[in-house]
Parts: sequence; C-alpha cells; structure tokens
Amino acid sequence: MTPSPPPDSFAATRRRAAARLLGTALGPLLGLAIVISAFWVADEVNTRRLGRSPKFGTLPSAQLMAAHASEVAIPALGMTLIIIAGGIDLSAGTAIALSATVTAWCFRERYDPALAVAASLLAGCLSGAFNGALISALRVVPFIVTLGTMTVFLGLGRILADDTPIRMPERGMVPEWLLELPASIPEPRWIVFPYAVWLMLALAGLTSLLLRFTVFGRHVFAVGSNEATARLCGVPVRRVRVLVYATAGLFIGVAGLLQFARLSGQGDPTAGAGKELEIIAAVVIGGGSLSGGRGSVLGTLSGAAIMSVINHGCVLLGVGDAWQRIVIGVIIVAAVAIDQLRQRRLAG
Repeated sequence: MTPSPPPDSFAATRRRAAARLLGTALGPLLGLAIVISAFWVADEVNTRRLGRSPKFGTLPSAQLMAAHASEVAIPALGMTLIIIAGGIDLSAGTAIALSATVTAWCFRERYDPALAVAASLLAGCLSGAFNGALISALRVVPFIVTLGTMTVFLGLGRILADDTPIRMPERGMVPEWLLELPASIPEPRWIVFPYAVWLMLALAGLTSLLLRFTVFGRHVFAVGSNEATARLCGVPVRRVRVLVYATAGLFIGVAGLLQFARLSGQGDPTAGAGKELEIIAAVVIGGGSLSGGRGSVLGTLSGAAIMSVINHGCVLLGVGDAWQRIVIGVIIVAAVAIDQLRQRRLAG
C-alpha cells in the first residue's frame, strides 16, 4: 500500500499554489504602477520644458482614464471566464455593437426603458449562449466558431438597423442615468469616479466571488486546466462551456449599454469592430493564459487600466496613435511570451 504524503507536503503545495496565484495577481498591478510612474514623470518633465501645468497627475485625468478602462474591463471580465475555461471569443466586439443596436431600436420603438435595458442584456446573453452551444455541439475550436459568429452578429445588427445607425430618439425617452453612465465627470461630484467605474468594480467583485467560492468557478478552472481530466472527474464540460459563454454574454450586454450611452443614445452595428482585440489584450496583459486554466479578476482590471493609461499618457505627450498601438502590441507579445516560458518551466 502506497504511503500517504506527510501533512507538511500538502501545506507546501498549498503555499506554492497561493504564491503562484498571488504572483498572477500582483504582477499586472506592479506593471500598472510602473506604467503610471513612467507617464507621470514624463508629463512632469514635459510640463517643465513647455512651462505649463501638469495634466497627467490630476483628478480629471484619472477620471477620464478610469472611464475608458471600464468600457474595456467590463466585457473583459466575461472574457476572463472564457479564457480560464480554455476558450476565446472573437465575436465580442460585434456582439457589443449588436446589444447597443438592440437597445437603440427598443427606444426608437418607444418601449419601456426597463425593457430596453433588459433587451441589451438578453441580446448579449443569447449571443454568448449561441457561441457556447455551437462550440459544444460542433466540437470545433472556439477561434473558428467565434470568427464566424463575429460576422453573423454584425449582419444581424445591420439588418436590425437597416444598414444605418439608429439615431438618438427624443431626448426624454432615454433616462438620464443611462446616458450619464460613461461620463468621465459624474453628477453628483462627490462620487468622484464615473458610474461605469463603480459598476465595473461591483461586477468584478461578483465575478471574483463566482470564481473563488462556487462549484461553477471550480469547474471553469478544471475545464481550462485539463478538459479530459475534468470530464473523467464528472464535470459536465459541455454545460459548463455554454454557461461560461452565456455568463460572459451578460457582460457583453452591459458593455452594449455603455456603448449606447457613449454614442449619445445611438446604436451603430459597426461600432464594435476591433473591440474584441482590446478585450482579449486586457485579459492577456493581466496574466490570463491563452492555454486556459489561469486568470484573475484583479489582473484583468489591471490589464485594462494599463492600456487606458498608455493611451491617455501618449495623447498628453503628443505621441501618435500608431506608436500607442506599437507599445500595446509589444506588451501583449511580452505577456504571451512570459506565459509560454512559465508553461514550459511548469512542464519541465
């Protein structure tokens, strides 16, 4: 009979697992601190050279960066679930635009505001469930399936909008609270940060609780770590995958509401083109592994914040958009390379 390992070996294993989890979460935070410090110093140097007041380290600047980060971070929370489960979703951008278009259509047709908001959430949830069901039923890799549904959702949005953006309805038809969600300077001022940021933090807390303290969360990590082993252990892999994509779709629906508000109450089915790349990048920069089985809510928030800081800091310093893209691309490649090195070290 094989002797059981001593208790201290279990404790050491738990400590190593906790250290890896802490490193996954703190690494992106450290990166965010470095990026903020670099742009802060660069702005101070630039302001002294030009003889003007600093702009980066101000409250309006922080509010603007936080507002932009929330628009990426909210759908990225759903993408975190998908990537932990070993999947990917290239249709996120067009699904967000579809949800925003559905919201605008509901307001144009004079439906109740509560129904319009629910329609956006439902559209996002159904798009995610559709992706999960197709991946499970066809047993095709998520990359190919969501590449196809990306154009499907774009087409549905264009049909609904009749190939033109659905314009802002009468002003009083859309609640002010909805239009003010992404505003960088909130009213009342005492809440400091935009409503979208507080919504992002609330959703991040719920996602963290879901991953950490529920059976579903453990199943998500199990499927992403080793799908075959998870199936042998009795995990309903297909059901988990559909639920993961459907849950991520709820975040897509919320992002659709933010896009609708940011466009001043318009629904443009083409407005989400390329958004999926920013969403995936936030998760990858935040330490999520494209191989599955690893990711964190804190890391994803940090990844979205890093991209927002880079974009805003480059604008203040007069750096062109092309260089911003290059910097973010280099960071993404570096994050993936580090993840691959970590995978090889663990395998070895």
